[in-house]
Amino acid sequence: MHPTLRKRIALDMDEVMADALTAWLERCNEDFGTRITKADLHGKKIYDLVGSARAAAARGFLDHPEFFLDLPLMEGSQEVVKSLHERYEIFVTSAAMDHPNSFPAKYVWLKKHFSFIPDKNIVFCGDKSIIRADFMIDDSIPNLKAFVGQGIVFTAPHNALETAFPRVNGWFDVAKFFGL
Repeated sequence: MHPTLRKRIALDMDEVMADALTAWLERCNEDFGTRITKADLHGKKIYDLVGSARAAAARGFLDHPEFFLDLPLMEGSQEVVKSLHERYEIFVTSAAMDHPNSFPAKYVWLKKHFSFIPDKNIVFCGDKSIIRADFMIDDSIPNLKAFVGQGIVFTAPHNALETAFPRVNGWFDVAKFFGL
């Protein structure tokens, strides 16, 4: 089948392919002397728990040029994305404009862990409403609301209370959703 005739899946990177939250929590807890856990974030964002006085500093951790370089993989992501890649046209769509210093590190991370995804299928953008695909898997509800195709929410603590989209609770659920 010609690649352009295959259905397209847009995959978010952070909190979908890469476990940015674990690294971010570690950095916040270390620098702020807090003990915030993922369970504490149920339906909330880190900013809600570190307080307004520390929100800018917490955001600043994500602006460090190397923050995204060594993030852990989300469990099962490599195997399932590779299987999806055999049947679908895969695009990694990261709202990297939120943290422009992240481009080089995100690109290096993607090439290290997902080298089978062609460079032309890596999209660093700001507004994901420009993405044209059949499906989008993302942890951000605003990104999914702006998307024209079928949005699929990838479970993360901050979106635990959202019910507007079909939900996958990890990569093994993604595999089931797409019949792999």
